[in-house]
Amino acid sequence: MDHLPKDPAILVSSINMLLRDEEFDSLEQLCFSFGRDVSELKQYLRLHGYVYSETQRQMRPIGYDQPATS
Repeated sequence: MDHLPKDPAILVSSINMLLRDEEFDSLEQLCFSFGRDVSELKQYLRLHGYVYSETQRQMRPIGYDQPATS
């Protein structure tokens, strides 16, 4: 992969795949490799409904860790 995709859904999928397959040890390392600023990437994906989970090492939908309400 030469660059990270711009489409938010494809970007999240790509980030999660690269982290899951242990291509990179951290989101920071991944961003450095692709010349992206970590804060800007997180902000862009937050605007599209995703946050980074440090414990799971993946992008998740906002509210994933909130209890479901009836």
